Amino acid sequence: MKFKNKLYTILGAGILLTTSACDSFLDVNENPNSPEDAPISGLLTNSTYETSLNVQRIGSTTSNYVQYLASPNPGSSSDTMDPVNFSGTWFSLYNVMTDLNEIIRKAEESGANHYLGAGQILMALNLGMTVDIFGDVPFSESFNFETVTPSYDNDEELYVQVISLLDQGIANLQEETSISIGADDFIYGGSIDNWIKLGHSLKARFLLHTKGTSTYNENEVLAAVASGFQSNEDDATVTFFEQRFNPWAQVAINNANLLLGGWISEQFVQALDGTSYPTVDPRLPLMIGTTDEGEFVGTVNGAGRGDAPEQGARSTLIPGQYYTSTTSPLLIATFAELKFIEAEVALSSDPGRAYAAYLAGIEAHMDMLNVSEEDKQAYLADPSVSVGAGALTLDDIMKEKWVAMFLHPETWNDARRFDYAYKDMTTPENLNPDLNGNYIRRLAYPDSEVSRNGANVPEVTLLDRIWWNQ
Repeated sequence: MKFKNKLYTILGAGILLTTSACDSFLDVNENPNSPEDAPISGLLTNSTYETSLNVQRIGSTTSNYVQYLASPNPGSSSDTMDPVNFSGTWFSLYNVMTDLNEIIRKAEESGANHYLGAGQILMALNLGMTVDIFGDVPFSESFNFETVTPSYDNDEELYVQVISLLDQGIANLQEETSISIGADDFIYGGSIDNWIKLGHSLKARFLLHTKGTSTYNENEVLAAVASGFQSNEDDATVTFFEQRFNPWAQVAINNANLLLGGWISEQFVQALDGTSYPTVDPRLPLMIGTTDEGEFVGTVNGAGRGDAPEQGARSTLIPGQYYTSTTSPLLIATFAELKFIEAEVALSSDPGRAYAAYLAGIEAHMDMLNVSEEDKQAYLADPSVSVGAGALTLDDIMKEKWVAMFLHPETWNDARRFDYAYKDMTTPENLNPDLNGNYIRRLAYPDSEVSRNGANVPEVTLLDRIWWNQ
C-alpha cells in the first residue's frame, strides 16, 4: 500500500536539519554545514521531499507553455515564452543532486544498498529533469567541490547515465542491505517493492523521450512498463501537511487573496467543456474552479484578462480540490502516466494492447480524482472516447495524457515530442518575436550560471532543441 507521509512527525530531524546542509557545487564559500556531515537518513528525507518540490517547480514553469495555465496579465513572460531567469530552479535541482551524491557515496561505503538504490533512482530523476529543460548541463565535475566552474556534459551522453543510474538503482534495491529505509523516505515510507516499480516506471518515461532517435527500442520500453506501477496505489507522491501546504494549494489561496496566479488557460477549459471535443469531461469541475457566474471560462495565453478585469470573471485553481488541498500530494510519477506510455509505444505494433492501456489510463486518472462510477462509465462509453482499437490515434492518446498529467512538467516533454499538435492549441498572443512564430523548445541558462561560469555555458537559443527532440 502506498505510504501516506506524516511529514510533521520528523520535520525537525529531517528537513530543517538537511535543508541547510545541502550545498551546491555552485557555492564558492566554505559551508559549515557540509552535506558530508549530514546523516544518510536525513539526506534521504530532504531528497525525497525536495524532489517532489522540484517536480512542482518545473511544472509551475511549463504549465503555461502547454496551456494548462495562463497569466492574467497581458504579455507576461510566463505566457509569451520570453527568456526568464530560472536560477532558483537550477539551484534547487543541483542542491538535491548534491545531497544525492552524498547518499550514494555514504551508501557505497557502508553497504546500505537500499539507500544506494533509492539515491540512484532519485539522481536519475533530478538529472533527467535538468537535462530535459536545459540540455547540456554540468554533472561529471559537479560534486567534487574542487571547481566552481564545472564543464558542461553532452545531453545525449547524460541520458545514457540517467538510464544507467536507474538500472543500477533497481539492481541495488534487490540486494541485501546493512541499513533499512523507513520513515525517512517521504515517498514510500521504506517500501522497497514500490521503489523498484518507480525505477522501472521512470525508465519507461525517459526511454519514451528517445522515440524517433537511433537509440529507441520499443521492446525495452514495454519491458520497463511491465515491471512498473500496477495500480494507483503504486504512485510516487509526497503528501503535505497542515504546517506546510502543498504549493499548488498556496497558489490557489494566494489567488483568492488577490495575489494573482493559477489562472486557467482557455485551451484547457475548451478541451474539457465540449468546445474542442464532442463530450464534456466530468473531471473539469474536480480540477479547476468556475467564475462567479458558475461558468468555466479560461484566459487566452498572452492576452491576459482582457475585458474581464475583475476577480472571479475567469476560472482559476481554487482551494480544496484534488490538486489544491493543503494536504494534497505532489505527483512525481503515476500509474495513469505509465498506461499512456504503454498506449503510445504499443500503438503501431499492437493496437489492441494500446487501446486497453489508453482506456486504463483514463480510468486511473478518473479514479484518482474520485469521479463517480456513473460519470466515468458514461465518459468512457462516449463515441469520441470509445473509438475502438482500430481507430485509436496518437492524437487520442496524447489528448488524454495531457489531461491526466495536469500541472506536471512531463507534459512539456510530450508537447515538444508531439510538436505541440494538440487540437486547437495555438501559440500565445504577444509571442516572443525571437521565436519567429514557433513554440519554445528549451529554457535559457540561468543568469547565475552565465555570470559565474560563463566560459562554459553553451550558446543556445530558445529554439535550439534537446537532443531527443531533433
